[in-house]
Amino acid sequence: MPEIPMNLNYMAFAVPFFLFFIGLEYWFSKRFNRSVFNFNSSIANMNIGVAERLIDMFTAAGFFFFYDYLHNHFAIFDIQPTLLMWIALILSTDLIWYWYHRMGHKVNLFWGFHVVHHSSEEFNYTAGTRITFFQAVIRTLFWSVLPIVGFPASMITIMLIVHGLYPFFTHTQLIGKLGILEYILVTPSHHRVHHASNEAYLDKNFGDMFIIWDKLFGTFAEEKEEARYGLTKQLDSYSFLWQHFHYLVELWYMTKQRQGFWNKVKLVFGRPADLDPYIRAEVEKKFLSRHKVRTRSQKFRVYVLCQFTVMVTMLFLLLLLEHHTDQFLQIMSALFILVTLINCGAIMEQRRWVFFLELIRGFFLAVTTFYYFPHPTTLVFLSLLTIASLSYFSSLQKHYLKSIYGR
Repeated sequence: MPEIPMNLNYMAFAVPFFLFFIGLEYWFSKRFNRSVFNFNSSIANMNIGVAERLIDMFTAAGFFFFYDYLHNHFAIFDIQPTLLMWIALILSTDLIWYWYHRMGHKVNLFWGFHVVHHSSEEFNYTAGTRITFFQAVIRTLFWSVLPIVGFPASMITIMLIVHGLYPFFTHTQLIGKLGILEYILVTPSHHRVHHASNEAYLDKNFGDMFIIWDKLFGTFAEEKEEARYGLTKQLDSYSFLWQHFHYLVELWYMTKQRQGFWNKVKLVFGRPADLDPYIRAEVEKKFLSRHKVRTRSQKFRVYVLCQFTVMVTMLFLLLLLEHHTDQFLQIMSALFILVTLINCGAIMEQRRWVFFLELIRGFFLAVTTFYYFPHPTTLVFLSLLTIASLSYFSSLQKHYLKSIYGR
């Protein structure tokens, strides 16, 4: 009987856990005839979540050692994990989040990383997965005060897992107001306000677990009028890369136009309202390709869904067997998944250059195959396959685009 590996990374089960509740919310939305899901937007949301989980595999240990280093060298107090200290930690964690979150909406540089979470025009559990690695880095810098106060890295890590899990469930339109809990916790009603682009709701309800901070610091708004989700000027793009970097590109473009070093600094750390609202159109015209395939066919959605299914399965196995795979396989698998994320977004935008991404994925597969099977026969086979692909490049590209987009 084969031996079952014991040293598994059980955090990998976060992937099917979140997918289960996304599926459950989708089922209830259909059951109650609520139109809260859009295929392209939901896939784009989950793609960003996949990237964050993937990069977290390589960086989570670094965050832990960062907290541990600060605690060992700069801790003011030696805090022990008693019940009272756990309560103090969860309140401290949420208070720091409140100010990080508020700065994320008030400072251009921070908004450049946080805006990705707000770009979705739909509000459901898929939007709850829309967290970027860059946002995790900025949050870590804010939370670095916790080990300096004296909380050990192990306590902080456990608390951040809990603190990261709770807000996922506030991203839904299917749950109404929750009575007395509305006065204490951040509820779906409160968070719908936060994600809305209505004038009355802008920059409100920054809390993550507790709504008390918003009421204390004057940023609370009750849900009254129906929310319109997304940005005040919608992004209108499913591109994985553009969703991540569009605001930073806009900020960079505006900064270049400013004269004087301090004027540039003031813009970078100024308010998002300081940016010219028409700059996005200029930047999109300058940096985004307009080469799209005009088609009414929806068959490309099937291909995207298949890619997403394979990619999430790869991610789950990669995380679960993290301690049983070598670094080369982890890196090549991660690169393959990242290119697939870009590929999914480009296909949903019906870009013509997606075929080149398929070649890149093929290259990763070829390199990985030869690495583990370095036999002359493998080299000859891969070489012949490469020559054939280059020889019939135009024909292959034509048939590929036809197969995913139709005529």
